[in-house]
Amino acid sequence: MITVRKAEDRGHADHGWLDTRHTFSFADYWDPDHVRFGALRVINEDRVSGGQGFGMHPHRDMEILSYVVSGVLEHRDSMGNRARMKAGEVQRISAGTGILHSEYNPSPVEPVHFLQIWITPDRRGVEPRYTEKSFREMETGRLVLAASKTGREDSIPIHQDADVFIARLPAGGELEHRFAPRRTGWVQLIAGSLSCNGVSLKPGDGAAITGEERISLRAAQDSHWLLFDLNQIDATERRN
Repeated sequence: MITVRKAEDRGHADHGWLDTRHTFSFADYWDPDHVRFGALRVINEDRVSGGQGFGMHPHRDMEILSYVVSGVLEHRDSMGNRARMKAGEVQRISAGTGILHSEYNPSPVEPVHFLQIWITPDRRGVEPRYTEKSFREMETGRLVLAASKTGREDSIPIHQDADVFIARLPAGGELEHRFAPRRTGWVQLIAGSLSCNGVSLKPGDGAAITGEERISLRAAQDSHWLLFDLNQIDATERRN
């Protein structure tokens, strides 16, 4: 079954310096029908104005991935890490026992567009970690593994049984993904026009995938998206 979470139905907040869309309940946005999809707790699509950003703030016991779509995102944290993430790069913060961090747009004029993703960890109280990796030169026409439990295929390791893929597909292209038993998924379309087992998606749309052995992804236009392959036991669970 493919269930679409339409872009226009997401939570929305415009703070002037930040325009953000929430796929799941977040901050002041609450939707009891969209709290999480298993271990996938947050997908925020953020656009931050030039010279603005999130000041130093705390997190704990969460796997936080940021994927930069365009612009530059500057990171600082209490572990002493500093980085400037460019389009096509992924940052992972394993907050564990606790971390302070800030995310800032260093450009005076150009906005930064990125996806902020939270995945609940499979264990609490781990040592905080920071990782970054570039996928700017990734091959089009295939699913590229960006994060996984074991860090296989040179992906970023995370504390959860979840595979996170990035994909770009030219117009007319097609990809297939098969789910192992007791697995399910989520597709988040960033740009273009995509169909998932014949169900059409537009930019900002998400698709919850349950009970499917395989999905066929076809691009009507040049398309860019993320695919999450999740443990089905977690994915069917709904809790705060």
